[in-house]
Amino acid sequence: MTVTAVPTWAEIVPMMRRASLLTEAAPLFDRATPAAAGQASLFVGTTATSLFGKALSDPSLPRGTGGTALQQLRSLIAKAEAGAKGYDAVQYGAWVLPGAPPTQMTLGDIYAWIDATPGMPHAIGRYQFIPPTLRRLANRLDLSESTVFTPRVQDALADVLLREAGLHRFLAGEMPRHGFMNNLAKIWAGLPNDTGKSHYHGYAGNKATMTWAAFDAQMAQIFPG
Repeated sequence: MTVTAVPTWAEIVPMMRRASLLTEAAPLFDRATPAAAGQASLFVGTTATSLFGKALSDPSLPRGTGGTALQQLRSLIAKAEAGAKGYDAVQYGAWVLPGAPPTQMTLGDIYAWIDATPGMPHAIGRYQFIPPTLRRLANRLDLSESTVFTPRVQDALADVLLREAGLHRFLAGEMPRHGFMNNLAKIWAGLPNDTGKSHYHGYAGNKATMTWAAFDAQMAQIFPG
């Protein structure tokens, strides 16, 4: 039986370039315009640029022994999603890996890898962004394809999802902790919801990587009171 070797990413890229396939792909989502139609922005009082400064050390979030609550929350999500590989994690089911660690790739490199390898899982980075979400968030922050997928960029992208999950409503006491946790579980499949299972349990092999009790205990430690 003849076994055909799966080409590596380093072999795929030159082939793509020769075939002129590395052109800019159209975004999967229209760029968000939250100020339109009277909708409030997720970033009231901030800009995409300031997200890399102010929001990453948000003074409204308490500081604990493991860093700010925001940093601890990100680490909890990363533990459930990426494990020890952290910012350079690639979904275990991908059979053609990128030719470089994700933190050394540009968004354009990642998009090209995704486009060149259809039909396989492409979740990438510390927060395991799937392709549609990655493109949407990058457009939301107006990040070009030349942007390197650094830890700082990955954190900023994750912060958008945290805001969408209701982080600031939770901090303001307008959302109970369990409600916020259930919202997080709808975004990150490795986190359980209050049934004890992943919101996406069984879909594409997804399952929670921690128990609800452990999730709740760690959230109570990060956000006491």
